[in-house]
Parts: sequence; structure tokens; C-alpha cells
Amino acid sequence: MSKNEESKALTWDDFMKVEMRVGTIISAEVFEEVRNPAYKMVIDFGVYGTRKTSAQITKLYQTEEIIGRQVIAVVNFPPKQIATIMSECLVLGGVGDNKEVTLIHPERQVKNGTRIG
Repeated sequence: MSKNEESKALTWDDFMKVEMRVGTIISAEVFEEVRNPAYKMVIDFGVYGTRKTSAQITKLYQTEEIIGRQVIAVVNFPPKQIATIMSECLVLGGVGDNKEVTLIHPERQVKNGTRIG
């Protein structure tokens, strides 16, 4: 590991602070008020409640196909104002060469709120 990599290395405690949980998208619609194409979504995290967010996933997904899909999201960032909504979580995805986002999701259906770790 190089010095630069060492300076960026996380401890186990650092990693455990990031609270990633499984949730199901219960609503999705085009987010008209933003500059870059995105969807407004509400995600159900089971006992952790529902959270609003937006995601720039319009290149690979249509709203009707993501409703009911389970995703992984970071749920312990502070809320952030994005145009007209307060984003309450960050949906995770892989970013391709053309900035297309592929959603990360569980291989099998699991209970909403399940912790990733």
C-alpha cells in the first residue's frame, strides 16, 4: 500500500459509521426541477421508515420499472436540499464511463431495513 493509499485507508470503526440499508422504492417520478435528469423517489426502509431522495438514474431506468425494486442506500447522511425536496438518503450505484448509474441491489429479496456490512 502506498503512502497515499494509507492516508485514505478507513478503519473498521470508520466503515461501521456508514449505515447502508436495503429499502424498496415505493414511488418514483421525473424530477422536473433539477438541471441534470433525475428521479424523485420514496424508499421504504421497514422499521426505519420511508425516506425521500433523488437519483440521476434516468439513462438506464424508467420510473415504472424501478417501483418495487430493492436498492441499497446510505441512510445516515444529514438531509440535503436538492431543488424542491430534502434528500434523506443516498442510493448507491456503479457509475459507468458515460456517467450512467447501475443501481446496486440485493441478489435476493430481503427485509427492508437490513443492514449492509
